[in-house]
Amino acid sequence: MTVSDPRPLVGEPVSLDLLNTRWMADGVRQDLLTSVEGLGVWLRSNGLDGRFRADDVTLRHTLAARDALGSLVDRPGDPDATARVDAVLGHGRIRATLTAEGPGEKAEFADPAWGPGWTAARDYLHLLRTNPERIRECAHEACILHFFDTSRNGTRRWCSMAACGNRAKASRHYARTKDN
Repeated sequence: MTVSDPRPLVGEPVSLDLLNTRWMADGVRQDLLTSVEGLGVWLRSNGLDGRFRADDVTLRHTLAARDALGSLVDRPGDPDATARVDAVLGHGRIRATLTAEGPGEKAEFADPAWGPGWTAARDYLHLLRTNPERIRECAHEACILHFFDTSRNGTRRWCSMAACGNRAKASRHYARTKDN
């Protein structure tokens, strides 16, 4: 039986999606990566399940990558956080390839258990290269989710307008009407 992904926000770039394996529900922190089964859900959600195994070692390495990325997102430019992400990146490399279809690249790992975490860390490098100012944390005070702002004008504030954005609007409306 395949377990569905319980998280309120999916589909973000893989680096931010890894951070979003922790979220808040009714004021309680949830964590998808407390088990190998949860890792399997995350791997499936990101199309990584055909490349990497959900096992205890992969879970441990993926958690290390999540913690390193979380430190860097919370403290951009911090030397320790940067070193931790760089250490994750040290577990893999890209090899240039040439096939009948043309030039390409292939990720290689001394230990494939580092693959999911390395993939997320490499994706974060891509986000930093393209638009680092669009890597955001949800503006709702009770939310801990992250997103990559793809809005045209770059002013998205909420992980989801339907959830956090709507809660913020309702809270402001309540505050205005309460005072009247």
